[in-house]
Amino acid sequence: MTLCGFIITATAVVSAENGAENMQLYGGKRGKVPFPHRIHQEVLKDCNACHDLFPQETGAIERLKKAGDLKKKQVMNKSCVKCHKAMKKSRGKAGPVTCAQCHIRG
Repeated sequence: MTLCGFIITATAVVSAENGAENMQLYGGKRGKVPFPHRIHQEVLKDCNACHDLFPQETGAIERLKKAGDLKKKQVMNKSCVKCHKAMKKSRGKAGPVTCAQCHIRG
């Protein structure tokens, strides 16, 4: 009974450190952006692939933009779209590359 409780607790801690499975990112006037965080973790294996631009905390992108530390579209164009295009070229399969494929108005 104790061992089972330890395994469940350890699993919960690891999951919490990895962040949410899915997130919804601030997308400005174009609308929110659903973000499959866990899939990105599994494919990229390196948190710094994204988090070299912004810290691992809720609201970081929006906060850095307001402070002037991130330019408008810097994350999406320089990281997301660039990476998706490279993945598509090398693997034939990747995420979206246009604004409308990610942003949800409503």
